[in-house]
Amino acid sequence: MKIRLLAVGQKMPKWVQQTYNDYNKRLSKPQQIELVEILPVHRSKTINVEKAKQIEGMSILSALKANEKMIVLDEHGLAISTKHLAQSITKWQMQSVDIAIVIGGADGFSQEVKSKASAQWSLSLLTFPHPIVRVIVIEQIYRAYSIIANHPYHRE
Repeated sequence: MKIRLLAVGQKMPKWVQQTYNDYNKRLSKPQQIELVEILPVHRSKTINVEKAKQIEGMSILSALKANEKMIVLDEHGLAISTKHLAQSITKWQMQSVDIAIVIGGADGFSQEVKSKASAQWSLSLLTFPHPIVRVIVIEQIYRAYSIIANHPYHRE
């Protein structure tokens, strides 16, 4: 089982890259998360929001591997807990399922991407800047693995 993070956006601030790498290095080699950055589409007079979402959507779908299940992070998705994430990871490990967790562009996902997703999850009812979402996702994956391993990092 392998998890990849597909994220629309490039050229993140140095602190985002450092924090992402710090959490990723805490994971064992087989658990480490591959980050795939997808070029965002810049809006213009000829490219409206829907067209931009379609172009970004094609890039997302082309970045998926044939055997991966896709989970999109969407404000209207299912609100999940860290324990739910840990249970999901355990299930994926048992089923040997590869996962792609996807952070969309500024305007969200095309309908095609949403329809091909195995699940839509929400991180919060709050809106976060894209750089912070990367940090939240990698930290939550690290936390989920610590729950699975009964490590004291996660406390209740």
